[in-house]
Parts: sequence; structure tokens; C-alpha cells
Amino acid sequence: MWYFAWILGILLACSFGIINGLWYEQIEANEKEAQQEENGEN
Repeated sequence: MWYFAWILGILLACSFGIINGLWYEQIEANEKEAQQEENGEN
């Protein structure tokens, strides 16, 4: 039964990594968009 906890832990860790990657990309996109608006670019 220990393998169920192990599998859930691995899936949770992978999900956490994927979510952090998506979050980081979104932050970069928001900063780039704000910088373009600041420079008057569209």
C-alpha cells in the first residue's frame, strides 16, 4: 500500500512543477506587456 502514497507524492510534485512553470511564463508575459505599454508600443 505504500506505493499509493509514493505515486500520489510523485504526481503532486510533478503538478507543482508544471503549475510553477506556467505561473512563471504568465508573469514574464505580463511584465513584457507592461513594458510595451510603457514604451507606447502595441
